[in-house]
Amino acid sequence: MSAPLYPMFLKLAARPVLLVGGGPVAASRLRPLLEAGARVTVVALKVCPEIERSPVVVFRRDFVPADLDGVWLAVAAATPEANRRVVAAAEERAVFVNAVDDAAVATAYTGGVLRRGGVTIAVSTEGRAPALAGLLREGLEAVLPEEIDTWVSEAHALRQRQRAEGRSFAERRPQLLDALNALYESRRSRPEGAS
Repeated sequence: MSAPLYPMFLKLAARPVLLVGGGPVAASRLRPLLEAGARVTVVALKVCPEIERSPVVVFRRDFVPADLDGVWLAVAAATPEANRRVVAAAEERAVFVNAVDDAAVATAYTGGVLRRGGVTIAVSTEGRAPALAGLLREGLEAVLPEEIDTWVSEAHALRQRQRAEGRSFAERRPQLLDALNALYESRRSRPEGAS
């Protein structure tokens, strides 16, 4: 059995990212990269209209290993053969690669992502069942409170107070739970329709 994945969120704003592939699958991976502020370069012989209209640099040619020089992350969304060439070249350069639909060679995986009110939840099946990750994300979306942004604001304010008071980590979580329960109770006791 292989080692479990290490879950992490990346700050890609203004960082170079390589996307190999120009079809609809590559386009579906491009949008979240752009939303994260990545500087994306696309390498593909053919590029679909969605990528063509995007604010990216496009090289209409085959991938070459030097395309990985200086990038922080690569997404291989081309043919299986091209994806494997990207992974091999990335391994030599210590660059993580999300090889779409090829979990066996990938070194980075995306997940089913839910964003609401300053909270990001990602679900991964370690590349084995992406559709299941999407279904789990939908289930979490159904139970995540709409007012989660209020929870985030309360947690942030409490964290600032706790740090200023020098509270230990052991004390912080129970205090947060108390604060969120108080927030919940105050909302519950309001007359219906009041904000």
